[in-house]
Amino acid sequence: MLYDKDIREALFEFLEEQYGKIRILEEKQMGRSRADVVMVLPEAVAGIEIKSDADTYARLSRQVKDYDQFFDYNYVAAGSTHGHHIEEHVPWWWGIITVEAVTEESNEIDFYILRKAQKNPKMNLKRKLGLLWRPELAHIQEINGMAKYKEKSKAFVVDKILQKVPEELLVKQISEELFQRDYTEIGRIIEEFGKKRTTIHPLPDSLKSVSK
Repeated sequence: MLYDKDIREALFEFLEEQYGKIRILEEKQMGRSRADVVMVLPEAVAGIEIKSDADTYARLSRQVKDYDQFFDYNYVAAGSTHGHHIEEHVPWWWGIITVEAVTEESNEIDFYILRKAQKNPKMNLKRKLGLLWRPELAHIQEINGMAKYKEKSKAFVVDKILQKVPEELLVKQISEELFQRDYTEIGRIIEEFGKKRTTIHPLPDSLKSVSK
């Protein structure tokens, strides 16, 4: 029996062999669910749900709905115990990767693309853009010559970006931000971004008497 921990690292190597330039992000919150794997490609972002031999289908229908809101493509990587039934539990546009141990004694794992993922017809670009952190959104604003909207909410900024940046350009920029994401620095970056947003400028002399 293969467990999640047995599958992950080997799956990442398989995906790199299949797709070339990728970045893997793990355990990403999306809606009410958490994506096991997010695979960043130069012009798309794919979600991958791992269903090991120890997993059930209990939460899968809800997870499918959440994945479909956020990602351009979706896959389920399913252990051999799910092999004959997994197609009944995911939509036709979801890809299916089967996972099997080569032998019971070996740690080697075989992967096979049973069904290639199709373009997700339910992807919501607003939700996908919302996967980015606020400093990453600010960088997209900057490179597209947009106003900074420092005092506005993240939702406001997302709407403005969607209005100003063509989708075919935006999908590439989203991927690039995720490729460049630095988890070791993000705490400092977000703190600095927050300081810039909340900087209090002194009143000019002409207004000081009015404020008293």
